[in-house]
Amino acid sequence: MHPPSAAPQPAQPIPGVRNILAVGSGKGGVGKTTVSVNLAISLSRLGFRVGLLDADVYGPNVPLMMGVNQAPYAVDNRIQPLERGGLKLMSMGFLNPGDKPLVWRGPMLHSVMQQFLRGTDWGNLDFLVIDLPPGTGDVALSLIQTAPLSGAVIVTTPSDVSLEDARKAVNMFRQVRVEVVGLVENMSYLIAPQSKERIDVFGTGGGRRMAEQMDIPYLGELPLDPAVRIGGDSGHPVALDNAPGFLALAQAVSSRLRETGGSRAPSMTVED
Repeated sequence: MHPPSAAPQPAQPIPGVRNILAVGSGKGGVGKTTVSVNLAISLSRLGFRVGLLDADVYGPNVPLMMGVNQAPYAVDNRIQPLERGGLKLMSMGFLNPGDKPLVWRGPMLHSVMQQFLRGTDWGNLDFLVIDLPPGTGDVALSLIQTAPLSGAVIVTTPSDVSLEDARKAVNMFRQVRVEVVGLVENMSYLIAPQSKERIDVFGTGGGRRMAEQMDIPYLGELPLDPAVRIGGDSGHPVALDNAPGFLALAQAVSSRLRETGGSRAPSMTVED
């Protein structure tokens, strides 16, 4: 008989970081990084101290979306995060800029992600938002298992294909006993510029139905808005101008974490 395997060791906290919030999806193309960036900025707009770790190592888009292209430096062997819009930022894109592909294998990626997570001088943060890679692969699972997550937000679109993969993401977090803060439906609808008619490009109501079926909170819907795309492409995310939809999402996330006991951040709300 084999001796019983040891119970997994609890993830060690990151000094100064009160809450770590993962943003994940079961597939690419649902706007996960767009939601991560604008959610992090909106949490900062609510008065929280926020960092953003871009863990999508093969497609790091945070530098482009945040309009930051400098290289970080180290002080006393601690990486100094870059800053923009009140956020502290770290991304593989700062170290591997341009169109050069990253061809590292799993162990190397795990090592550099741990360095970004624990070797970065994040200072005192209420929230460290982690933009996970799409899917449920090694990098995402490694980060989830080694970071003491306060919770996870799942991003989907209303389409059946996206929802099928979002269910896998929910089940992954449940398997590793991470609280699913809720599901947000991105690109839910388009408002036609001339007629102001609502157009359900990817279907309608799928996210809410899935949240009910899986017994997870529904955090709301975000429209398919050209301004969001323009903001991401130009390095000026819409949340820098206090986008109401993302502010509401940030409030829902912080409130939900406080209800579940995951949040150790001070209570703050948007002023009128």
